[in-house]
Parts: sequence; structure tokens; C-alpha cells
Amino acid sequence: MSLKTTGHDQTNDPLSRAEHWKKSGRKVAVATVIETWGSAPRPVGSHLVIDSDGHFEGSVSGGCVEGAVLSAAIDVIENGVPQMLEFGVADATAWSVGLSCGGRIRIYVERLQ
Repeated sequence: MSLKTTGHDQTNDPLSRAEHWKKSGRKVAVATVIETWGSAPRPVGSHLVIDSDGHFEGSVSGGCVEGAVLSAAIDVIENGVPQMLEFGVADATAWSVGLSCGGRIRIYVERLQ
């Protein structure tokens, strides 16, 4: 599956997009920034939505961290099990995915029911 952004639409926020996708019969996951410490690319409450076809809208971080979140969202869509993700400079995973801003972020990923 390839991931495809739907393009930025100023009139629709990611949650509105997710609701529209769900109503049209798509399986959808929502990723939400629930905590940040120090410097973080996106504030608490930021959302990224992804559907089972690989379309996505919004942002929770950027760069490779966002890629890791998209990958987790695909798993959540498939198995229905929510995931808590954390990235930070003290975490070796953060360096491998490119979070070198000096902060940490915690992201909750769930399937939209």
C-alpha cells in the first residue's frame, strides 16, 4: 500500500475529513498528540487521520516520525487495537526516525468506530 496525502484543504480539518471518510464506508484511524515536553513540532490536540487506502490528512509531527505514526495507524485499522506511541531525544527510536528537536511527544492512535 502506498500512502497518499489528500492535499491540504483549508475548509476541512482532519477530524472532519475522518468523519467524511467513515460515512463513505472507509476504515479510518485517528492519531492525536496527547502530550509534549520541551520543543515539539505540533501542539497537543494536533491530529493526523489515515484511511485503509493510505490517504491521510493533518499532521502530528513531521518527517520520519510522521511516517512511523502512519505505519502504526495502518496496523490499528487492521487489528483494531489502539497504540500509544512516544518519541523523544532520549529514545533511540526517536533518533532513528529523525526527532532531534530536543523534545518528546506522545501520540495516541485509535481506529474510528
